[in-house]
Amino acid sequence: MLKQHLNYKLLQKLSPQQIQLMKLIQLPTQAFEQRLKQEIEENPALENGKEESDEDSYEDNNQEEYSDSENDSDEINIDEYLSDDEIPSYKTQANNYSADDDDKSIPYAGGTTFNQQLLNQLHSYRFTEQEEIIAEFLIGSIDESGYIRREIEDIVDDLAFTQNVFTESNVVLRLLKTVQELDPAGVGARDLKECLLLQLKRKNEKPSRTLAILILEKSFEAFVKKHYKKLLQKYSISEIQLKDAILEIEKLNPKPGGAFVGANKIAEQIVPDFTILITDGQLELNLNSRNAPELHVSAEYNNMMKGYKDSKTKSKSQKDAVIFIKQKLDAAKWFIDAIKQRQQTLLITMNSIMHYQSEYFLSGDERKLRPMILKDIADQINMDVSTVSRVANSKYVSTPYGTKLIKEYFSESMKNDQGEDVSTKEIKKILETVINEENKKKPLTDDKLSELLKEKGYPIARRTVAKYREQLDIPVARLRKKI
Repeated sequence: MLKQHLNYKLLQKLSPQQIQLMKLIQLPTQAFEQRLKQEIEENPALENGKEESDEDSYEDNNQEEYSDSENDSDEINIDEYLSDDEIPSYKTQANNYSADDDDKSIPYAGGTTFNQQLLNQLHSYRFTEQEEIIAEFLIGSIDESGYIRREIEDIVDDLAFTQNVFTESNVVLRLLKTVQELDPAGVGARDLKECLLLQLKRKNEKPSRTLAILILEKSFEAFVKKHYKKLLQKYSISEIQLKDAILEIEKLNPKPGGAFVGANKIAEQIVPDFTILITDGQLELNLNSRNAPELHVSAEYNNMMKGYKDSKTKSKSQKDAVIFIKQKLDAAKWFIDAIKQRQQTLLITMNSIMHYQSEYFLSGDERKLRPMILKDIADQINMDVSTVSRVANSKYVSTPYGTKLIKEYFSESMKNDQGEDVSTKEIKKILETVINEENKKKPLTDDKLSELLKEKGYPIARRTVAKYREQLDIPVARLRKKI
């Protein structure tokens, strides 16, 4: 049975302008410049640079020109076109895309691709037509690190289905050996062991390299796990001999494709949004001028509106034109206001972060970073946590100690043995220092690291030490061991 009933709900909805403002705040400098350029191109009523004259602003013109419009039956009441019942198109269009639709195009560096360089080398070999197809397919299967991470049987199947080439595994393996002769050495390997062996076998023979090849071929697992005592006993060698063999292996490139791919990766450049300077012992914050463009409403469009008001006869086409002009002027005015609000939000947020971490910014000592979470700053500046997050997650600040992402200054807190709150970044820094100073012949276990940190006044459990060590990308004690 269908029933009708009234239902009251209290909802908070963001206007298109508020959503657009949040997106503007989130943009880093380079992306913001692209957004600015796009808006200027799409809205002819918006202009970049200083105004050529000190004429009355759009707001003043607008008020003067349309103050008598309701009293004149021949005049267009512009307010009717901008009422809630008929929303201007620019307001709806501003929110008709998601984050996935944002323009993420970044210029690529020029040069030949990694695969193309391999194909160019392949042309110096003589193949039958079918062999050439297989060899080129193998090169197409090489990833950006230089590896072929697929089973030979799978490649045989793919050749049949995609290239209409029916062959055997032994033929593919033979051609793979040819591909592995290409430069750089190690390319086309199917795993790390094969990659290292390919590089070693290209070098001139000498005792340490011969031993290195033997260790990789016969005792790869023991080498990877750094079971050096087993290797010394198995091959009846001295520590010096083993050390020389390991040194030969350490000189090799585990990712032979990396150097080539790096030349054609996306050309990235970090542009700091803020600069912090120390002047006479005081911190000074500056916003990158590229985040503070000089925008103004087009005087030409204002003159068009004035010309319409002064016109004695107003045709339908003139009325349509003035509606379009009014929408563009309002869009330009809103965008200018949004840019100013963005600048203010960025400065207020970063200023609060700078003063909260003033001891660090004055000294550069990471141990003086205070525990700080998003809510701490949000409460200080009376803004939402999400706004602070948008600023912190995508903006960089240039300091006397380097350029860093702002979110790196945020960290959780832990209690030391004095009951004081200390930053987890401080503990990680001390942990990193302890590990760097350890005896690499007998590296410290997580239990021992936990004991040492407790002695230094940081009572943290072994599990926490392991978590911080992994976050610092430091391997376990066994893998840090050196002869």
